[in-house]
Amino acid sequence: MKFYRTERFKKQYKKLPQYIKKATKKQLGFLLSNPDHPSLNIKKMKDPRDIWEGRITQSYRFTFQKKEDTYILRDIGTHDILEKP
Repeated sequence: MKFYRTERFKKQYKKLPQYIKKATKKQLGFLLSNPDHPSLNIKKMKDPRDIWEGRITQSYRFTFQKKEDTYILRDIGTHDILEKP
């Protein structure tokens, strides 16, 4: 698997505190190596576009879609990003 970062994801990532960026890199590494890692807490969202969410920290999340061999990273931010995936 590989990552594709949407422009929205890139813009949101730049605004994150440094410690969240570091935690994000760790969690995305888990997504590539072990998507079932318990700290990711991956869940399918209630959205017809087949969007998934993953945990970075207790307060921060990211959303993504799976397409063939690629994770499309859509959003990243505090828990409220899940309202509009």
